[in-house]
Amino acid sequence: MARYNVTLIDGDGVGPEIAAVTRDCIDATGVDIAWDVQHAGVDVAEKVGTPMPDEVIESIRHNGVALKAPVTTPVGKGFRSVNVHLRQVLDLFACVRPCKSYQGVRSVYDDIDLVIVRENTEDLYAGVEFEQGTDAARQVIELCRSLQPKPIRDDSGVSIKPISVFGSRRIVQFAFDYAQRLGRRLVTAVHKANIMKFSDGLFLHVARQVAEENGVAVHHHDDAHVTYDGGTVAFDDRIVDNMCMQLVQKPELYDVLVLPNLYGDIVSDLCAGLVGGLGVAPGANIGEHAAVFEATHGSAPKYKGQNKVNPTALVLSGVLMLRHMGEAAAADKLEGAVAAVIAEGRDVTYDLKPHRDDPTAVGTREMGAAIIRRMEQE
Repeated sequence: MARYNVTLIDGDGVGPEIAAVTRDCIDATGVDIAWDVQHAGVDVAEKVGTPMPDEVIESIRHNGVALKAPVTTPVGKGFRSVNVHLRQVLDLFACVRPCKSYQGVRSVYDDIDLVIVRENTEDLYAGVEFEQGTDAARQVIELCRSLQPKPIRDDSGVSIKPISVFGSRRIVQFAFDYAQRLGRRLVTAVHKANIMKFSDGLFLHVARQVAEENGVAVHHHDDAHVTYDGGTVAFDDRIVDNMCMQLVQKPELYDVLVLPNLYGDIVSDLCAGLVGGLGVAPGANIGEHAAVFEATHGSAPKYKGQNKVNPTALVLSGVLMLRHMGEAAAADKLEGAVAAVIAEGRDVTYDLKPHRDDPTAVGTREMGAAIIRRMEQE
């Protein structure tokens, strides 16, 4: 049996509690993991001046795989976002957010099975910004005025939206590879190319090229009318505002969505809402040399130490990690146990009960123990 070295970042707030439960659940699958426990977050920042010390980054680089509990980004100092910093420094260019319905989770939908693939390194989140009133902002505004006729007010802050051929190509190819590997049927590129013709337009152009390279015939009737056929995985594209409407009206028509950074952030939370919220929404950030798996919710410091929060999102992120490591049987076993515990509705945290003040709700550790018992029964 293979032995894996995995970095475990225990985070802050409720992070250490859900990290401990998730570690126990993953170990109960029988996969042999040597956990390299690393510390990050506000408590660490108070001691060493940064919420994400270099040794944490080096551990992830060395092991290639990390499971990360929520980490608070300090307000007003340090990185704009610990998560963004990790993605940029490790070139974790693909954010994968599966959004799947589980029986027993409150939602108006019961049959959602979507995967959001979000480009992580470019777009407005690249952090190329110029603060209003600074010399740099004035220089950028004057340069823009000299290059194009659109007016920019003197009192503007400016953010630059870079989208490259390289970044677009590798994220769309990642979406096709992911779809093929997991037996998905359709990749949909989401954009606003009708308005932002040179950034989103580039993303859409490259997406269509990649689709053709993956066996999909792309027929250009005119700029507004494009059809597709063929390929082991089908392809289409949607304008982002229309995509949001369709996800609410008829989500069953869609499968894997691939999006630039900003739209991916927004649409992934929309899709999490379709399945019951961030408490059941796992996430992965994947690059060529490293992958970090994390819950998509925050660190909820007000619940720290109360053994109260739902561990499902991080446990399901562990499921994604196991699949990434090639341990598909263990991943299926753990996901099945989570689904069964939620469906039964007995040993679940307060947010998974029909009423949030239900006195029969259990704690974080107790729900983890129920998941482990379910695996042992199989």
